[in-house]
Amino acid sequence: MSDPALTIRWLGALSQVEKSQWNRLASPLSTPFLEWDWLDLLETSESLGADTGWIPRHLTVWEGDQLMAAAPLYIKIHSEGEFVFDHPWVDLAERMGISYYPKLVGMSPFTPIPGYRFLMAEEADGDHITRLMIQEIDKLCIGNRISGVHFHYTDPGWAAGIIKYGYSRWTHGSFTWRDRDYGSFSDYLAIFKTNQRRNIRREQREMEEMGIDIRVYAKDAIPLDFFPLMHRLYALTNAKFGIWGCKYLTPAFFEGLAEKHRNRLVFVAAFSEEGGESPIGMSMLVTKGDRLYGRYWGSREEIRSLHFNVCYYKPIEWAIENDIRYFDPGIGGMHKVRRGFIATPNYSLHRFCDPGFRRIMRHHMEEINRLEMEEIEATNARLPFSNHQ
Repeated sequence: MSDPALTIRWLGALSQVEKSQWNRLASPLSTPFLEWDWLDLLETSESLGADTGWIPRHLTVWEGDQLMAAAPLYIKIHSEGEFVFDHPWVDLAERMGISYYPKLVGMSPFTPIPGYRFLMAEEADGDHITRLMIQEIDKLCIGNRISGVHFHYTDPGWAAGIIKYGYSRWTHGSFTWRDRDYGSFSDYLAIFKTNQRRNIRREQREMEEMGIDIRVYAKDAIPLDFFPLMHRLYALTNAKFGIWGCKYLTPAFFEGLAEKHRNRLVFVAAFSEEGGESPIGMSMLVTKGDRLYGRYWGSREEIRSLHFNVCYYKPIEWAIENDIRYFDPGIGGMHKVRRGFIATPNYSLHRFCDPGFRRIMRHHMEEINRLEMEEIEATNARLPFSNHQ
């Protein structure tokens, strides 16, 4: 360390730092997924660890006994659960005779939602400490033969300041719903072209015709039996994707949410006349401030239009009623465009230790990003909004 006033500590578990110290840095952020409760629960529930190929290696910077900065980081031996599909780079490394794994990843695990950044105390010299943290990360990689560093789903403003350290920025597509001061869900539907407005109303009406009642439960109103049920539905959903699934979360994770993260949760539950008070389908969302994030969903059986109602329409209705300005429904699925979600860019940052590999990435990234932005623009050209929008 070049600054004797600061001390670097690498932690193998989030439990090695006090919750209050960590959240002093994380709580002011708009994202809830870098807070201590969420990240610690992933570890203590054994949803990640050496057995799953996600090995915690968190970087912390201290001034005396005060935490000044932190970065949740994980040594990875595969690319699963990141939702940044780097298989072309894995193939290139193999052709070059370079070991792609292990690699170092900075993100909230299994959470493809923008907002990752180094956590920094308000009074800290951010530029100075960021430079020290980048240097320490480089030392870790060189000393442990780690191929490179990957920051996924980054905060856009923070990412812009990290590029100068030799990182390449890779653009990806996400989806976002934004409130335009809608007074009701009907106001929202009014922005659509006639045909798609009719389609959405038909999909909502199908729930009534099948006798399905959809209800929202937030925070303390969430029944305790919803948490183990959400795990079962989450597991069923992942099973449909086979080897492409992302089934890491354990029953203990969902049970722990009831105790540690309930104040951030919203459940949308669908009930049938035959099923009584046991939901036949459910989505779990996370909220913080004026933002809502879709996370997990599942159903006991395939029911036409249930997914759209439980994951999109009802959450949007709840968002409008609760002053939510932004709703991120999760990645993937062009069907989101038909429901009014706008394609938006998100960014990952990459820096490989091998200089040849680094040069190749830099050489091709501009064209890769240009093509991705063209795809985002083409996607938004298909938004079913009326011409005056």
